[in-house]
Amino acid sequence: MKLDKKFFSENIKTLFYALIIAVIIRSLLVQPFYIPSSSMEPTLLVGDRLFVTKYSYGYSKHSFPFSPPLFNNRIIFNSPERGDVIVFKTPADNRTDYIKRLIGLPGDKVQFIDANLYLNNSEILKSKILNKTKIYCGSRTIDVYKFEEKLPNSKKFHTVYLKDYSYQNSDVFTVPKDHYFFLGDNRDCSKDSRYLTSVGYVHKNNLVGKAQFIFFSSDKKIGSMFAFWKWHKSIRFNRTFNKIN
Repeated sequence: MKLDKKFFSENIKTLFYALIIAVIIRSLLVQPFYIPSSSMEPTLLVGDRLFVTKYSYGYSKHSFPFSPPLFNNRIIFNSPERGDVIVFKTPADNRTDYIKRLIGLPGDKVQFIDANLYLNNSEILKSKILNKTKIYCGSRTIDVYKFEEKLPNSKKFHTVYLKDYSYQNSDVFTVPKDHYFFLGDNRDCSKDSRYLTSVGYVHKNNLVGKAQFIFFSSDKKIGSMFAFWKWHKSIRFNRTFNKIN
């Protein structure tokens, strides 16, 4: 049978154009992410798949696949707001994606005193919701208190703390110019800006985008996606299309 060269060339063109469109959408509009850790529980669970908007804070080299050195600074920059849940590249290697909640803006002073969070010398208000609940920390389950916290801009969200408040006190973190301070909502099980050698302050150029909503979620501890007979238990239907607060 004679092969049609035009058939192959047209299909190659179609694949090429599809790839270009996918790269443009991923770089300039939205990108899907998978949550592999429990550092943002209860807001984000392991197994959540979410969409992140790339245009929310403008663009840097980290907006594009493999972070090509197209430009040095951020363009069309829009400042993030306290309380935003943001994907960023870790300063340690400028390659690894982390997702945390923005707490400190440039010039802010952040400190923990007796396990309470202070911002610019004012305690962040938190109201206890549950005295006893369990949550994941890696492969372990831990006993925590659950709170609703309120930032100065009236942004509210849920956080959890170990019952013995393992992170009690800290030095004052003064956020440098053009940098941001992030915390995980799972406060005693999160590697974030409190740990200066591994994460620390995050430069505005390292921001990737703003987490907007969950489009799918599954619990791999119950079963893999191939175990269709467990889908009614493993798929978290109640989290589908939930907006990220």
